[in-house]
Amino acid sequence: MSALFEPCTLRDLTIPNRVWMPPMCQYSAAAEGPDTGAPNDWHFAHYAARAAGGTGLVIVEATAVSPEGRISPYDLGIWNDTQVEAFRRITRFLAGQGTVAGIQLAHAGRKASTERPWKGGAPVGPEGYGWQPLGPSPLAFDEKHPVPTELTVTQIQDIVGQFADAARRALAAGFEVAEIHGAHGYLIGNFLSPHSNHRTDAYGGSYENRTRFALEVVDAVREVWPQDKPLFFRISATDWLEEGGWTPDDTVRFAADLQAHGIDLLDVSSGGNASGVQMPIGPGYQVPFAARVKAETTLPVAAVGLITEPEQAEKILVNGEADAVLLGRELLRNPSWARQAARELGGDVHVPDQYHRSV
Repeated sequence: MSALFEPCTLRDLTIPNRVWMPPMCQYSAAAEGPDTGAPNDWHFAHYAARAAGGTGLVIVEATAVSPEGRISPYDLGIWNDTQVEAFRRITRFLAGQGTVAGIQLAHAGRKASTERPWKGGAPVGPEGYGWQPLGPSPLAFDEKHPVPTELTVTQIQDIVGQFADAARRALAAGFEVAEIHGAHGYLIGNFLSPHSNHRTDAYGGSYENRTRFALEVVDAVREVWPQDKPLFFRISATDWLEEGGWTPDDTVRFAADLQAHGIDLLDVSSGGNASGVQMPIGPGYQVPFAARVKAETTLPVAAVGLITEPEQAEKILVNGEADAVLLGRELLRNPSWARQAARELGGDVHVPDQYHRSV
């Protein structure tokens, strides 16, 4: 049996294989009106295709816990019951294909209120359905982004509550896995890194203070998320800064803290919190960060970052560098990548009856 197609059990949930789809924003929800933030036909077709293609776990894109938590006005959200009902259509279909449905709960922080990438991705104001971004400190992401409003302690606690409310709604919508977004320079990552967090109160300064908000979110979500269902955390393992940023050493230390607070798997990415940095992008370039967490802690990990070939993915698992692989752009190019990989590696994967002629 190929390692890539062995089931993965976390708590009481068994994911049928280790080919997983990471959150990838589609920027395709309504920006105004009663369906603001709700998934639509595009989202259904997008996620359904990957399930029909044999993907074991599909994690729905960054889904905002509040309107101001969206990256763009066109992002998904899960702050109201209309959104919950729209998500149920997707989770029902995924379950029917044997695919586990996950959702990433997110707050964009100081990188919120931007245009869609294919429209340039620049910050937008009220004329473009935009709003004032929030952050741990009044530090802009770069010269093009506005200075965010510094959150008060009361506002921080309100956002912790928004994550918990979003988790309740995600459960009602039929999701089996919840992931907390702490990566890529969004709000939780803003608090973690000394590059973006210059606070002098209980939420800034020391490692313990900078990780406080993240752990409060984890605790609040874990309290409402069922004990038999796994909870993931996505992290940027490094800011890719020579000094003054979040580091791989911090990630290893934090992984142990997250596990103690009820996190079941660390989804290991990198970057996004500092502008203008140089990242050595190449095949599997982020895998070593996942491998280090796996080697130095007991927390399961998933690896991501230009994983494109079946043999490459298989080797990551066989070598013990990760417990699962997340394929982003490759699954955009090929929704049936899991079926192709199963043919090449001799693995077993679900194939819809309607596609039996393709086996």
